[in-house]
Amino acid sequence: MNTAIILGSARNQGNTHRLAQRVAHDIQATLFNLADYDITPYDYAHHNRGDDFLPLMKQVLRFDRIVLASPVYWYSPSSSMKVFLDRLSDLMTIEKDMGRQMRKKSAALLATGCDLTAPPCFEDIFQRTYSYLGIAYQGFLYCPCDDDIDMHSHAAAIDDFVAKMATVEVAA
Repeated sequence: MNTAIILGSARNQGNTHRLAQRVAHDIQATLFNLADYDITPYDYAHHNRGDDFLPLMKQVLRFDRIVLASPVYWYSPSSSMKVFLDRLSDLMTIEKDMGRQMRKKSAALLATGCDLTAPPCFEDIFQRTYSYLGIAYQGFLYCPCDDDIDMHSHAAAIDDFVAKMATVEVAA
């Protein structure tokens, strides 16, 4: 299954970026870093049609699975990931054909944070978004870390996640 990983983090080359790179390498996914795109907040009047959101989504929709990656900031996704999630509303209003394509996708979630376990409200945001869009949710990999992620200490969890991604089927 071909996979796109969309990274939203305030720290380029930070822990979540490193985790996303590792998973992308292991499952042969394409990594899209929201820091490389000009995506403005959701606008009910859609004055932001000229930004990078719709061109990015046209690329992302070529993939069977979409993995979103964000650090946990105050029990929530990063601001860039939140803007990205909010802009999915464009696919329900002005780009409905693109929105309907989301129903055929599968998705998962990657995150890092300083708590030993991710707060349930963090994953819930993504699960509910995927459910609303009709996307099959395939799981969550959370790696707690302080200043610098130790990939070795998370190797088993990463390997389990990668194995799960290799065995799940695309959404029907």
